[in-house]
Amino acid sequence: MIAHRSRRVRTALFATLLLCGTPGLASGLIDNVNGLTVDASGNVIHFTGLVIGTDGRVEKRLARNEPRPDRPDYRYDGKGRTLIPGLIDAHGHVLDLGFSRLNLDLSGTRSLDEAKAKIAEFAAANPGRPWILGFGWNQEAWGLGRFPTVADLSGLAGGRPIWLERVDGHAGWANDAALAAAKITATTKAPTGGRILLAAGKPAGVLVDKAMGLMTRVVPPPQPKDYDAALAKAQDALLARGVTGIADMGTTIEGWQALRRAGDRGALRIRVMAYARGIDQAAMIAGPGPTPWLYDDRLRLGGVKLMVDGALGSRGAWLKAPYADAPTETGLPMLTSVQLRNQMSRAAMDGFQIAVHAIGDKANADVLDAIDELSETYKGERRWRIEHAQIVDPADLPRFALHGTIASMQPQHATSDWAMATARLGPDRLGGAYAWKSMLDNKVPLAFGSDVPVEPADPFIGLKSALSRIDAKGEPAGGWLPQQRVTIAEALRAYTWGAAYAAFAEQRFGNLAPGQRADFLIVDKDIELASPADLPATQVLEVWIGGQRVTTKDAN
Repeated sequence: MIAHRSRRVRTALFATLLLCGTPGLASGLIDNVNGLTVDASGNVIHFTGLVIGTDGRVEKRLARNEPRPDRPDYRYDGKGRTLIPGLIDAHGHVLDLGFSRLNLDLSGTRSLDEAKAKIAEFAAANPGRPWILGFGWNQEAWGLGRFPTVADLSGLAGGRPIWLERVDGHAGWANDAALAAAKITATTKAPTGGRILLAAGKPAGVLVDKAMGLMTRVVPPPQPKDYDAALAKAQDALLARGVTGIADMGTTIEGWQALRRAGDRGALRIRVMAYARGIDQAAMIAGPGPTPWLYDDRLRLGGVKLMVDGALGSRGAWLKAPYADAPTETGLPMLTSVQLRNQMSRAAMDGFQIAVHAIGDKANADVLDAIDELSETYKGERRWRIEHAQIVDPADLPRFALHGTIASMQPQHATSDWAMATARLGPDRLGGAYAWKSMLDNKVPLAFGSDVPVEPADPFIGLKSALSRIDAKGEPAGGWLPQQRVTIAEALRAYTWGAAYAAFAEQRFGNLAPGQRADFLIVDKDIELASPADLPATQVLEVWIGGQRVTTKDAN
């Protein structure tokens, strides 16, 4: 009788697990899968099963002929499909992604006229909004040959202010009403590290880098409910494409509170490794030092993100020599060398990891110089990070490895930027441009991300870019600077173990090693064997986080 009751209980439990779609806190077996992961050394490990403990951690990876547990609480049959670790985005902006889904999104527009039509349509559909806010315009993708102007926005919103951030977040486009609200006139001076574009002596409507603050200080701030809605949208978008963890670069106290509210009510589904937007935000969020891991390793504020320069698209990236297509400009340094060292030192003193945005070769060199100096004082494993590292003087490439500095890079940027980067720099200054393979050859720790919402939150597009360096149009033939391509093993490692390592999380999740959280995906193709061109079409069939199946509105 007892044995029969036990079998009935196990049968009822299994039926319940199938109905609800998640195993809860039960031990289980994931079996009959084409499993692959990449270890810390870059070796591809194949397996056909996973044993998951009641704590949601991997107990063992199983080879084909290894014995299976006799009576797991649940068994999932993968039917031979491919299982890979949950993908980790090493650099993104979680709340910005969510707000891009709530506000006007211009990222898919391919001409100024198309953008204007979308602006007018959005304004008409949202008559109650006091401001028209949006994101994603790119004059390079429009083939415009210039920045958009205030005149281009005339009459599109019925007199309401319009403020639209560029796709890289380093410039904004305003109409007359917005400029008036911010009191920006011909006599307004741009702050250091910023630029107000002028036309005929008047503001032309575009503010670059720190000059954007003149506008954002008067834009109505989102309310807590807006942050909650944005976070929900962002999580849906990330999970739909297999992103189970992300480094949030530039977390504010408002964003942190949204993450905490989600965690408190059990609605934080992804893992967020947060880096505060500067020293002041770090102090408000975490106080004297990094927070502990919260919500079963789903949230931690471990670092501070600093900004040294702008972006190539808005010619804010800080270069050693003038821009090839703007010979009087070398970019916009946002911090002096002294300020950078002071802020890095202050963060390091409190035990925060430091991640510094640097795109131009001069910016990268300045950060490397600062790391050389500070490493004499701040010992131990600091894991200094340089975010983007897009344009590096070839002579500076080996310097990353001297102190274990992590190159946190975004493969999609190369395939989006290649034509623009060539124009900005000229063909003779590309030796260290988006140089992933050179980083690996110099023993530099490499982590891959998307910079979402600058690029889509889609690591499968990133994998394709990393392997081929060919854009969505199939250009350029043979790939841009093809010597910088990496292998699928190298790219997958950078999107899993490497991204976790970059945030001191590699012992918690990243490559499905025993003791790690059981975060994994079931996908429709063997990504190890698929051609690079086929990777963006990969379907994420299931997402499991902490040994539990996660469903979203956009993916199942």
